[in-house]
Amino acid sequence: MKVLVTGGAGYIGSHVVKELLRCGCSVTVFDNLSSGLRENLFQEAEFIYGDILDYDKILEVMKGGFDAIVHLAALKAAGESMLQPEKYSHNNITGTLNILNAASQTKIRKIVFSSSAAVYGEPEYLPIDEKHRTNPENFYGFTKLEIERFLLWYEKLKSFRFASLRYFNAAGYDIDGQIKGLEQNPANLIPVIMETACGMRGELQIFGNDYDTPDGTCIRDYIHVTDLAAAHAAALDYISKNDRSLVINLGSEKGSSVNEVLETARRITDRPIPAKIAGRRHGDPAKLTASASLARELLGWQAKYSDLETLISTSWNVYKEQCSER
Repeated sequence: MKVLVTGGAGYIGSHVVKELLRCGCSVTVFDNLSSGLRENLFQEAEFIYGDILDYDKILEVMKGGFDAIVHLAALKAAGESMLQPEKYSHNNITGTLNILNAASQTKIRKIVFSSSAAVYGEPEYLPIDEKHRTNPENFYGFTKLEIERFLLWYEKLKSFRFASLRYFNAAGYDIDGQIKGLEQNPANLIPVIMETACGMRGELQIFGNDYDTPDGTCIRDYIHVTDLAAAHAAALDYISKNDRSLVINLGSEKGSSVNEVLETARRITDRPIPAKIAGRRHGDPAKLTASASLARELLGWQAKYSDLETLISTSWNVYKEQCSER
């Protein structure tokens, strides 16, 4: 299968490319390298420098003939999205419409879309399944949900088949140690802890320690990026074989608190990792965990590497090289 991966030089994208290559796909990466890195590219995959906001460019590329698209190119900082909604509307929504319209024109009908658990907003019950109400609390989540709605219309009007994958908290690094490019300006807990362990940050801020959880800190569902990558390949296989779209959660179904993650990181890295308590952030629920039962049922998928030990140790294997260079 010939697959175009937008955002394939990024943190998640590079792991997805590796998995698609492992499955025997012919892969072309399309990336503007705004957050992706050349060092994340694989020699076996073709690389085309380009931006999803450049419709003529993406159309020209798609005329090369592809069986499917895996779309991971997006801005993803929830906090920034609340301050700069124009930027997120333009990049995430307009950019995706460029992809859908070019795909329609070139008769590419299969797409795997990188969505987000941010579409759900404040949980009404746990674990969150795909039937949970969608009510995003940040503009980033809104853009993801709007794209899902566009996909439903393109399915109806243009016979698209899509898989919308609602990630929880992606973390960790390639189990084999091939991918070493660090996330650029990370906002998620584990890479921030890693940067603090390396001295790239002075200290970790813990946003609230008075939540209704066993240790007072927020609980989140962390999924290893290698598990995420496997789900993309499985979802592409599913929509290809079944001629049917799907919307699924991807999570470990286990929750870890901020303090649990921090203490595990201190033990594995053997670094003090300074931390201080800061005020709660608006919109942060106490607990967020996923139900991934539908992914198991439809894709035969399960999280294999998403235990806290593996998440931290594979991250540290990459970050400690940065420490030695400092």
